[in-house]
Amino acid sequence: MDIVPLSPMADELLAEAPGTPSDRSAKTVYGGHGIALGQTMIALAAGATLSDHQNPGDATVLVIRGHVRLTMEGKSLDGVPHDLLHVPNANHGLEAVEDSVILLTVARQLR
Repeated sequence: MDIVPLSPMADELLAEAPGTPSDRSAKTVYGGHGIALGQTMIALAAGATLSDHQNPGDATVLVIRGHVRLTMEGKSLDGVPHDLLHVPNANHGLEAVEDSVILLTVARQLR
């Protein structure tokens, strides 16, 4: 059993994000090759986006800090700390309205 302290990881990623070309940084919290459940912490500087992409499987976004906007087909859903957003099984994107940190959880289909 492990405990992963998320607050220091969020601090670290949020400090790194503005210095990258994409204004975001990320780290795998749990999962990897051959594991169905994947969790990734992603920090985005205000205005940074994850451009439209397809959902790789059942997924949720837990807002740790900040304010994000999940977009799909002209619709949007805003999330703030402690909100859990269900990621649609469709082409979608994510935008940081302000400096933000999310925990993306994905259940992948293993083959």
